[in-house]
Amino acid sequence: ECFFIPIINELLNEYDQNILCPGVRALLIYPMNALANDQIGRLRESLKNLPQITFGRYIGETPDGNRLNIQKGRADANEFYKTTNGEDALPNEFLTRAEMEATPPHILVTNYAMLEYMLLRSTSQKIFKGNYSKYFKFLVLDEAHTYKGAHGTEVAMLIRRLKEAVFGRIDNC
Repeated sequence: ECFFIPIINELLNEYDQNILCPGVRALLIYPMNALANDQIGRLRESLKNLPQITFGRYIGETPDGNRLNIQKGRADANEFYKTTNGEDALPNEFLTRAEMEATPPHILVTNYAMLEYMLLRSTSQKIFKGNYSKYFKFLVLDEAHTYKGAHGTEVAMLIRRLKEAVFGRIDNC
């Protein structure tokens, strides 16, 4: 997990310079929800004393939330979180899709299937496009050695689509 140190360092530098604002800086892609869920646990532990750094998990199980009332959607999702985990979620942990779409977290955890979904849905695309896209800096692919053959080709094409969504172009790099 050596990737985590430069990500946190970058976010803390932005905070120290008073330029830390909403927008995904790091996208962590895991091949399975179990790995994404495990990483969220580590993020909670690492970021509990860094409330200025936001994070969220956008997978199939992530509740939609209430797009008209983000705070109510968060409160409802927190009640579910509390029931299953025995404690409240951290204030800097985004719990619903609506919350992340309205104010993208600094660190976003997902899987390649959900990333595909996010790039297709207009409500989710805004996480990567527009004003928020200029902050994108890190892409972490966990278990990259498993992306080979046809599956590897699909993931490579997905990353190209992500690059186009974020940077508005595809080149040969």
